[in-house]
Amino acid sequence: MSQKFVFHDVRTADLAASRRFYTELFGWQVTETPAGPMLGDDSGVWGGFTPLTDGDARHPQWIPYVPVADVDAAARRAVALGGRIVRPRTDLPPGSVVVVDEPGGATLALWQPADRQA
Repeated sequence: MSQKFVFHDVRTADLAASRRFYTELFGWQVTETPAGPMLGDDSGVWGGFTPLTDGDARHPQWIPYVPVADVDAAARRAVALGGRIVRPRTDLPPGSVVVVDEPGGATLALWQPADRQA
C-alpha cells in the first residue's frame, strides 16, 4: 500500500523566526487556529508549528504525517520492524497520532483521521 505525507509538523525552538523564515522564503501563509499556528498556501493548510520550550527534550525538526487505516496496528508493525514509539497514541478532534522513530532514527507520525476511527 502506497501512502503519501498528508501533514507536516515543524518543531521549532524559535516560533517567530521560523514563521518569518518560511513565509519570506517560500511565501507560505500562517493561519492562527485554536490548535496553534498552521502553515499553508493557496491549496490549503498542510502543516503546523509545535513550539519547543526551554528544557524540552525534543529537538527542532520537520515531522511528516503518514495516513494509516489503524494507528494502533501501524504502531505495532513499526515496532516489529525495528522502530521505536517516541510518543504514544494521542487522540485529537481530527484524528489519532502515534509518533515513531524508524530504525535509522528518522521521526514520522502515523496518522489515523477521525473519519477512519472504529
